[in-house]
Amino acid sequence: MATRSEPRLRVIWTDPVTGRRGYAVIDRMVNGLAGGGTRMRSGVTLDEVERLARTMSYKNGAFNLPGGGAKGGVDIDPHDPEARALLSRYVRAMTPLYRAGWGTAEDLGVTQELLRRTWPGPDRAGHARPLRRCGSGRRTRDARARDQGRGHRARRLHRGLRGRAQYKGWDLNGMRAVIQGFGSMGGSSARYLARLGSKIVGVADVNGTITNPDGLDVERLLASRSSFGEIDRAALGPNDRQGPRESWLDIDADMLVPAAVGDVLTGANADRVRARMVVEAANIPTTDEAQERLVERGVVVIPDYVANGGANAWWWWTLLGVIEADAAQSFQMVSQVMRDTVKGMLERADRQGISPRQAADELSMHNLDELAARLGEEASGASLEPVTT
Repeated sequence: MATRSEPRLRVIWTDPVTGRRGYAVIDRMVNGLAGGGTRMRSGVTLDEVERLARTMSYKNGAFNLPGGGAKGGVDIDPHDPEARALLSRYVRAMTPLYRAGWGTAEDLGVTQELLRRTWPGPDRAGHARPLRRCGSGRRTRDARARDQGRGHRARRLHRGLRGRAQYKGWDLNGMRAVIQGFGSMGGSSARYLARLGSKIVGVADVNGTITNPDGLDVERLLASRSSFGEIDRAALGPNDRQGPRESWLDIDADMLVPAAVGDVLTGANADRVRARMVVEAANIPTTDEAQERLVERGVVVIPDYVANGGANAWWWWTLLGVIEADAAQSFQMVSQVMRDTVKGMLERADRQGISPRQAADELSMHNLDELAARLGEEASGASLEPVTT
């Protein structure tokens, strides 16, 4: 098993205007860098942010990326009229961490555009200033402009998904899929799975579950979607059916894609999963107890940081100049690395008789430890001091 250590830094911030809490966790540093997004969610906790920061370390290690993991969280509903001002104050308060090497970006409840608009100072690129010492500002801005939206995150996810299906001898064409969450990752997952020939038989958003055993019109639903991933029910087709938000687990499908919040699959509901494969597009959507139960039942669970790690890897490769801001080059690189990563993970799991997550954890920490030994944890002249706010 991978060694679990204490995070490098935990920060609890209290907003001086509303009294609401914000959190930041630096799990570890490699070469003076740590990467991880900032989310807004009512009820977000320090424990949640800490687990997400550790996941970011695993994500970087899985793809041999020279940076540690970090994460931020603000306890407010993104619909709240005070949310934007609160996020702006949080970002300003976290400036010492950004200067010390934390690179952040969009996450649940926070779009890249919103983060850009709340960023302090004249350069509002939406990621940490110290990372620009590599010349990353121009490269990442150019790459984002050519990437044509957040949907390409899911295209990178499906490069790996094809590899997983091939390893198991499965064909994505004709597979029935259920997507939980219809925001950036969920909506894009539905779109590109449909383009690969999968049949999307169910999607769930915050207002409930929509099903159609013959397949949903994904593009029609996407066209009706709000910026928060909510589907306009007026756009439903004549054979589409609505159900409670929790009913997504009961739909007969081959593939389940949790793509919203964490801990939606638990020990209490794991036996309701009818799929043979769970692809974790969201961060930490499956509890440890649920993982164990699903593995016992023979359900293949692809860990979040492997399933959704392609976009993160692309960002680092562009940042460090490994690839140019070119879509074709990006997808070629992701395709190869995702196939190799997934193959190594599944082969290790089968060889040792362990779960894919255990195998991925071990590989990730081994890679990250080697990178830290070679590059060091701190960049030359850098320091990471506690934040007082």
